Amino acid sequence: MTVAESGPSGSRPEVLAVGGRLRGSREAGVAVFRGIPFAEAPVGALRLGAPRPAEGWNGVREAVSYGPPPPQGGHFGMDALSGDAAGGDWLTVNVWSPEPDPGADLPVMVWIQGGGYVFGMSGLPEYDGGRLARDGGVVVVTFNYRVGIEGFAQIEGAPANRGLLDQVAALEWVRDNIRAFGGDPGRVTVFGESAGGGSVAALLAMDRAAGLFQRAVAQSVPGTFFSPELAADITAACAAELGLRPTVADLSGVAPDRLSSAGDAVGAKMGQRTSRWGLPAHRAIAFSPVVDGDVLAVTPWQALAAGAGRGIELLVGHTRDEHRLFTLLGGLLGEVDEEQAADALRVFAPGPDGARRYRDAFPAAGPDELYELVHSDWLFRMPSLHLAEAQSAAGGRAHVYELVWPAPGMGGMLGACHGLDVPLVFGNLDRGQPAMLIGEAPSPEAEELSGRMRTAWTSFAAHGDPGWPAYDSEQRRVRLFGSEPAVAAYPEEASRLIWQDHTFPALPLLSR
Repeated sequence: MTVAESGPSGSRPEVLAVGGRLRGSREAGVAVFRGIPFAEAPVGALRLGAPRPAEGWNGVREAVSYGPPPPQGGHFGMDALSGDAAGGDWLTVNVWSPEPDPGADLPVMVWIQGGGYVFGMSGLPEYDGGRLARDGGVVVVTFNYRVGIEGFAQIEGAPANRGLLDQVAALEWVRDNIRAFGGDPGRVTVFGESAGGGSVAALLAMDRAAGLFQRAVAQSVPGTFFSPELAADITAACAAELGLRPTVADLSGVAPDRLSSAGDAVGAKMGQRTSRWGLPAHRAIAFSPVVDGDVLAVTPWQALAAGAGRGIELLVGHTRDEHRLFTLLGGLLGEVDEEQAADALRVFAPGPDGARRYRDAFPAAGPDELYELVHSDWLFRMPSLHLAEAQSAAGGRAHVYELVWPAPGMGGMLGACHGLDVPLVFGNLDRGQPAMLIGEAPSPEAEELSGRMRTAWTSFAAHGDPGWPAYDSEQRRVRLFGSEPAVAAYPEEASRLIWQDHTFPALPLLSR
């Protein structure tokens, strides 16, 4: 495979991929290729099925625009951004390369975006990989995968976890094509945040993903994985919104936006079904990866404890104030009363005496702090830590971090909140939705911290070493990303002790 440059000053890079020749663009010294299909459009006879490899094309394919995103839930106006999804060409990849030459053998970083498994698209400006690729000397790949009902609903006649299967298909495309873009298919790091971090955790546990990546970065891993029974019951409720059965025969002909709306409707009413759906209903989490026994045989924590990730180098961590942003969005920031705090501790703290243990461990904490602590721990902090502990206990290597730098945006009220790591890792501090966290004009401190995080991530992708010691059960050393760099004992020790015996099992259906 060779590279051909066309246009003035070689401004239009071309590569020969497996499917055919691609012509991209050059932006700030980086070759960029967008909207490359890695699977056939999952519509018509392929609707709600496993992804199939994309067909090739004749001539030169223009690769300068993002492909259309998959159907989205209505959160944060993402459904409007997705536009008309009826065409179905949702499954595309984008590549940024500082050296699109087959002999460059650069490390490859494949990003999986978050969005609660119900929204997310690779074309958002905060996921532009140009700065990470240019400054870090890596090839960056982003891609779309199916979310919501299309990707994660448990539908009779359809494979489970179609969104995860899309991710595997994208990684297979990387394996087969990335050398043409200057990447080394033997040095692939998959990284993701929130639902993307949960997806990374799932991929570590999936036989289908074996050999497709050598390193993994899991940022703010959610602890929610569903049993098939729970997932099927929620899907049945979604189908009932449309007057249909939860089968491929009934749902495959429904317009994508109607399916997404049905999922949104059920999500909005989940609080009425806590006795049936349990913990996810308390948080309106309608979709998550399903431990179906086939695509995903066991939870990631079970898999890593059994040694599934022993040959994969892992970087995992979370932010200090994971729940602060959600508290703000729920209108409760500074408004949590004692009854609400007590309810949160009763529902989410682990074990029969979890609520008492929180109060004993944090005697000076008021309702607001207790509410945020237990939500942060259940949702992201302890699932992330337990992933590292399972990896380490099985003889694998894991490096752990915590982001403690408080977000300066919105008057500094958000602390080190969920999602703050994304603009810092990509270096996109002044664009997209996360810009509200950083502020209108990124400070020198923000730029410096972003540089440290990007260096850690790209060094890990290149060599497996982010710059601090691996985690172990004795010293528990972690990197703290704050105003000043530091390595210290894991700072959330009180929470760690409360949760140390919790297993994060697949969440069950409580009643039929």
